[in-house]
Amino acid sequence: MRIAIVGPTYPYKGGGAQHTTELAHRLRARGHDVVIESWRAQYPSFLYPGQQTIDSPEGEPYPGTRRDLDWRRPDGWVACGRRLRGADLVVLAVLSPVQVPAYLGILYGLRRRARVVALCHNVLPHETKPYDRPLMKALLRRVDSVLAHSEQQADLARALTGAPVRVAALAPHLPVRGAREAAGREPRGRLLFFGIVRPYKGLDLLLEALAQVPDVRLTVAGEFWGGLEDTRALIARLGLAGRVEIRPGYVAAEDVPGLFAGADALVLPYRSATASQNVWLGHEHGVPVIATRVGALPDNVRDDVDGLLAEPGSAGALAEAVKRFYQPGTPERLRAGVAPVDPEPHWAVYLDTLLPPPNNPA
Repeated sequence: MRIAIVGPTYPYKGGGAQHTTELAHRLRARGHDVVIESWRAQYPSFLYPGQQTIDSPEGEPYPGTRRDLDWRRPDGWVACGRRLRGADLVVLAVLSPVQVPAYLGILYGLRRRARVVALCHNVLPHETKPYDRPLMKALLRRVDSVLAHSEQQADLARALTGAPVRVAALAPHLPVRGAREAAGREPRGRLLFFGIVRPYKGLDLLLEALAQVPDVRLTVAGEFWGGLEDTRALIARLGLAGRVEIRPGYVAAEDVPGLFAGADALVLPYRSATASQNVWLGHEHGVPVIATRVGALPDNVRDDVDGLLAEPGSAGALAEAVKRFYQPGTPERLRAGVAPVDPEPHWAVYLDTLLPPPNNPA
């Protein structure tokens, strides 16, 4: 088929851009003719206060990429839709309702000349605004089908559209292959929180939990969505200044292995989640994961085998999980239970779910 994916890719960073890129590679490997329609300017800076683009790619860039879309040029949105009228399938990668006006412009230019699937990383944001639901409803009512990454997200989509909604778990799209250490190494008393710091990810709960567990340190590596001030104030109030290392800002791909090599476990204390690559990322680097029972996290962490699970929204539950983790012999046992990530079976299911059946190419 002739397939167009509309979404971020390099030089944009992050999981959404990595997924768009890997999806294009995987579809081309199946024999499809694939292009990516990406962005020259995706958001105004006030909507994404962090670093939007990077100089070195996360993974292998996709060669068939066009970077003409611009949030300031609605005429370019419509022109993109006109270009895609010859496609068999158009995949709109939906990461935020902020993208919806541009996608509606593309659909206007497309004039229903191709089948369209909305690939929803999040149907609605974790931290919603009043306009999110109307925008997503306007988009999902105009596509032929929706792909969600969990049954919970699928239920949200079904409440917004009558179009068919399919579910496929997010497949691994790891930009860096891990260097795995020996499973039996001595624990170092250091945990890792990795990725963009936003309220729903629960760093504040993890810090409160850490205050209840002596002799354990924490590295926090990633961009801070709303600034550092609240986190620094909480660290000072909890008396954790000597036990928490903050490494703010984007973490380049070449620096990721070193971060994981120094950690006994990766901690994902999320209040809510859809799907996350961070479990895969931890396991690829041979590191157990302590996570909360939200979204797809419990599907990817085997409790007391390659990590531990805790109830969400509770500093006390996280503290108990950390205490369990540091029981004698447990870090070594859980590290030994971490298996290398094999992305192939996950991607096979994902692509089979995304693509229309062969006998129904329309």
